[in-house]
Amino acid sequence: MTKLFATRLALVATMMLLASPAISAQQDDGAPPPSKPGKPINAGEVLSGELNALKVRDVKNAGKRVATYQITSEPRRLPPPNGLCNLETGPETFQLVPSGDAQAAQLKTFVGKEISVKVDEVACASDPGQMSEAVITKWSLIKKQ
Repeated sequence: MTKLFATRLALVATMMLLASPAISAQQDDGAPPPSKPGKPINAGEVLSGELNALKVRDVKNAGKRVATYQITSEPRRLPPPNGLCNLETGPETFQLVPSGDAQAAQLKTFVGKEISVKVDEVACASDPGQMSEAVITKWSLIKKQ
């Protein structure tokens, strides 16, 4: 019985030795190249992407539901001191904070569509409950011509 176990163990060990170089070669070939940080975005520049609507409960306002809007874009670097927001390539999701009901109503009509906004103030997300990697607090919608 012990002889049979030893034979099987030796067979499995031999198979593992023969298969491991092939497995590691396959893993090396399929490895993606290291990702590069995104283009920088500074105040006054344009950010484009798909607009999404999120429903979030406001922790400061007794849990009232608040419509929150988010742009999904290519990775972008933020100006110092924010940089990459502790991400390898920079944030890809940007929360748009409406300054009033007029801006919120304006965004509501573009949900699910590609939009462009002129960024005036942007920072990394830091408050709990923020659903995006970065937050744009001052912005203006750019009309497509």
